[in-house]
Amino acid sequence: MDTFVQAGGWLMIPLVLSSLVAIAVILALFMTLKKDKVIPDGLAEKAQKLAKSGKMTQGHIDQIEHGSLLGRVLATGLQSLGQPRHVMKENIEEAGRHAIHKMDKYMTTLGTIAAIAPLLGLLGTVVGMIVVFNEMLRQGGVGNPADLAGGISQALVTTAFGITIAVPALIFHRYFRGKINDYAIEMEQQAIKLLEVVSIPNRRATDMSAKPAAKRQRPAAQAVSAGRVA
Repeated sequence: MDTFVQAGGWLMIPLVLSSLVAIAVILALFMTLKKDKVIPDGLAEKAQKLAKSGKMTQGHIDQIEHGSLLGRVLATGLQSLGQPRHVMKENIEEAGRHAIHKMDKYMTTLGTIAAIAPLLGLLGTVVGMIVVFNEMLRQGGVGNPADLAGGISQALVTTAFGITIAVPALIFHRYFRGKINDYAIEMEQQAIKLLEVVSIPNRRATDMSAKPAAKRQRPAAQAVSAGRVA
């Protein structure tokens, strides 16, 4: 740490800390955004078959929910079985928003580092140049050109280091943002498919309950019309 401070001044300390945080965040995002932890292969099909089977238990739902973000969304849909469609949709959407929030957990930190690292570097350069010019004024002139060049070089180190931090941080931020967006779209599509599968039994039950009522209404209507004719 002392070497970095000597190379660019005290503002190198927050820059070094920012670089360490950026590395930790990038590694954490690589771990949390693995496909098998977000959208495992075959999980959506398994949930759809379970919904169609009519033999669903809480243990089955727990198996779907465990280990992935998509599983939590699908489990919410399965737990909403038997409720009105709009209630099921609201529950699934709420679970989806929670899943996206978990994927976004470290993105703000990474984006902040990408934004402030160049500014910290520029601030270090400005402070360094102020020190150089104050030293020139104290000496009453340019003084030793070698010392002047060394002071300017030291001032520019922070800008170079800040840009070195910001560029990869911004690249990874864009990469992970695209990955999260792709996951969100796929999760939405799978949730819609499950919603349709779960909604079919409800619609059939509604249709079956409506048919006896229609049959009961028909004789009554016929009796009324017969009375009018008489």
